[in-house]
Amino acid sequence: MTSTTPHDPYVALRNTEFRFYLVFRLIITLAIQIEAVIVGWQVYDLTQDALNLGLIGLAEAIPAIGVALYAGHLADIVNRKAIILTCYSILLACGVSLWFFAANMQTLPKDIVLWGVFITVFFTGIARGFVGPAVFGFLGQIVEKSIYKNAVTWSSNVWQSASVLGPAIAGFLYAEVGLEKTYIVQSSLVVVAFCCVLMIAAKPLPPHNKAEPVSSRIKEGLRFVFRNQLILSALSLDLFAVLFGGAVALLPVFAKDILQVGAEGLGILRAAPAVGAVSLATILAYKPIGRNAGKMLLWCVAGFGVATVGFALSTNFFLSIFFLFLTGAFDSVSVIIRSTLVQTLTPENMKGRVSAVNNIFIGSSNEIGAFESGVAARAMGTVPSVVFGGCMTILVVIVTAFAAKKLLQLDLNKIE
Repeated sequence: MTSTTPHDPYVALRNTEFRFYLVFRLIITLAIQIEAVIVGWQVYDLTQDALNLGLIGLAEAIPAIGVALYAGHLADIVNRKAIILTCYSILLACGVSLWFFAANMQTLPKDIVLWGVFITVFFTGIARGFVGPAVFGFLGQIVEKSIYKNAVTWSSNVWQSASVLGPAIAGFLYAEVGLEKTYIVQSSLVVVAFCCVLMIAAKPLPPHNKAEPVSSRIKEGLRFVFRNQLILSALSLDLFAVLFGGAVALLPVFAKDILQVGAEGLGILRAAPAVGAVSLATILAYKPIGRNAGKMLLWCVAGFGVATVGFALSTNFFLSIFFLFLTGAFDSVSVIIRSTLVQTLTPENMKGRVSAVNNIFIGSSNEIGAFESGVAARAMGTVPSVVFGGCMTILVVIVTAFAAKKLLQLDLNKIE
């Protein structure tokens, strides 16, 4: 039965610990976005090879996928705050390592710098693989279940806001103060995020069977996801859309060789999807998705594919920004619906494991999609590869519409 209580768009924000959660998520996302932009630019500047941009994504995705299921198990039996703090310490060490290689680019051999960057990105992937399930489960312990949808919307909005600011800041810093000082800023942000996590009280873990084998617990999480058609179809749709439809990894090529707008232009291009996502997510905080959520999801993912094709074919900087803006706006709908489903339908004592599966489907698909984009760009050319990806995204939507009938009937107002 649909509630007649007036919608309060700020209900989750009245929770003090949730506000600290939003702040540390904002800051750490800024740090990650800045690193992604400047690492991509640095590697492309060193090698002039689009394939290496894809290899950066693969170097992060492989360890993240490798540890994901165990990380989810760990997030259900170990203090989640402690996991987050440990992973942020590793991310800080990685930031310092990247600064070291940037500071010694002129004295170290090119291959040493390149391998150093790739190895550091590998350890970044390990840290992100462990921290994802812990952060996801931590949110469920901070806010009440009745306001999950509002909390997820604000959390998505904050993440996208950082995705707007991060690339723009990275491009500006890279152009104005150089690579070395940009890495110093990035590492400093990780320290700030670490301090914000300290401001939130540690939460007791849900009851669990300490004698249950790790393998059994992991299988339980996998079974839960693969037997829930709503969660599985939403994850699968996002997986293949991001895998084929993501052009972000190739933005350094577009910025430098096609649009010829330099590092500052790259920052603007990287920020454009997030501007679109923040714009729509803000609207959704006031007008939450309810009825016809499944149909809206399918239409928006299709729109994502069409906008991707439009971006690939554009040779005008401002038109390219517009199409990237649309990709972000459409993608934000998918993020909010998927996150709401996973947070609401997953039992508290399984959130780490289910989040791990979610991270394999979604989080790592960004990096694998980056690798796919790099390989496709090498084989087909940059523009044809992005056009191909957008068309494949549309095809995935058509297949999902026929295969997942429950998704077509999804009404978020009836999800409890």
